[in-house]
Amino acid sequence: MTDHAPTTVPSPAPGPAADEGLARRLRALACTAPLHDLDVRKANLAGEYGTYAMAEVALAAIDLVTLAMDFDTGADHEQVVARLLPRVAAQAPQRDPAEHERVARWVLESLINVGSVDRGFRTVYGTFGTDGVYVRRDYDFKLIEEVPGAGGGVCLRTTDEAVNVLVGALDTDVTSAQIAAEVKLEVLISRGRLADAQLAAEQARYRTVQYAEALRRTLEATRRNVRAVDWLQAVPDMITEALDHVADRYRHENAILTNIRRVRDEAAGERGPDHKRRAAELVDIVKDCIRRHTQLQSRLLEAGPLFRAEQDRQAFAPPAARAGTDLYGQLLSPVLPLPLEQATRITDAFFARGAGLRTPAAVRLGDLTELLLTPPAPREHLGAEMPEPDLVATPDDSRFSEVQFDAAMELLDLPADAPRRLSGLLADARRRDPELPYLVALLAVHAASPPVGTAYRQGEERLLFAADDGTELDDPEFGGADLVVGTARLDAAGMAAARTEAA
Repeated sequence: MTDHAPTTVPSPAPGPAADEGLARRLRALACTAPLHDLDVRKANLAGEYGTYAMAEVALAAIDLVTLAMDFDTGADHEQVVARLLPRVAAQAPQRDPAEHERVARWVLESLINVGSVDRGFRTVYGTFGTDGVYVRRDYDFKLIEEVPGAGGGVCLRTTDEAVNVLVGALDTDVTSAQIAAEVKLEVLISRGRLADAQLAAEQARYRTVQYAEALRRTLEATRRNVRAVDWLQAVPDMITEALDHVADRYRHENAILTNIRRVRDEAAGERGPDHKRRAAELVDIVKDCIRRHTQLQSRLLEAGPLFRAEQDRQAFAPPAARAGTDLYGQLLSPVLPLPLEQATRITDAFFARGAGLRTPAAVRLGDLTELLLTPPAPREHLGAEMPEPDLVATPDDSRFSEVQFDAAMELLDLPADAPRRLSGLLADARRRDPELPYLVALLAVHAASPPVGTAYRQGEERLLFAADDGTELDDPEFGGADLVVGTARLDAAGMAAARTEAA
């Protein structure tokens, strides 16, 4: 009997970088799946639509929406359909114009994914973790979005994924892709290859739109919540880099424009008319790139004042007229001791008014008809499997540790009849830990306006308070008032009576 050496199974992924590259290619491939799916699903339409190339119409629709987008506005739905009709009609000129319009609307609504809840697409792909285990992940994306437009209407905007599909590239850096497209365009023009140069110019224009979209999303996030955007480092660096990029591209594009005009004026021979026509189209495309870069530059210069205005508006906004509901003190604490029959009446009344309006599943007659005619899908006994969320551990960036917090609470655990000065508490804290006085001072200042109502509703028996009697604080690190810090006892009987009345 012969012993065989164990065979080593090669790793399925050569490394994290290679696996990440594979994941990026899978995501880029997934963005083209809705276009291929159109040609598969056209057989389900009532009628004979096999003669139409739906993916070709979809690419044209993405192209039209992208070029019609501006920094503040998007593309009009009806105008996109109207501009799609000549391309659809060219595929089947003998068909009825009403059928051409139906095909154009069906393709555009499929790219918006009208039938879904969030109007997005989802695909599943697999990657290998650091431990070599194969993990399936969900990738959610959109191609065309419906966003609020001017005058309360709805307009269309393409996403980064749609622009990547249009250009035929992976998820690349916008700046490097723009520079590469400009250099490629200049080389093709200098060699007289105007047909290829027109394709490169169109790709450069798509990248310009994508760059403006990144800035627009940043400014929109700032208008919603100024704290959600890193205006300390990330956005100023992006604005500086973008301004340098725009200035460089502006000089580059003007040089390209001069070169194109020279090729157009010097075109001769049999291919002269064709070269002149191509060169004229290139002039229009590069002029549009210059216009978009000029608009992007003006928005970049307005970004700083917009941030400061939004910071003032959000920081000094008036508080809400009504106080929010304390779920623990006003609902949970009084309801828990009650019998089930009494508790359900309270919770039913709360959730009936607190859940808000319910959005209908079908908001149009076409959606309602499709919903009613679709046969019910077989359901599993336990329901569909819930996807595993891709969680990332939040780093602990707190200044003070749990040990320091416990030490500060021990110092502030004062008898009810023996309050102390803040200066003495700071001296005791400094003997324990050089950082501890900062935490003690912070808690003492917070106790100068104690949340009595919240503590009363939540059933707390003791509450830390601080009062200013006019004495000045004598401390090497802190200034201000030498607060009197103490502990007050709350009325337990009053709290019990309040909870009984709330129930």
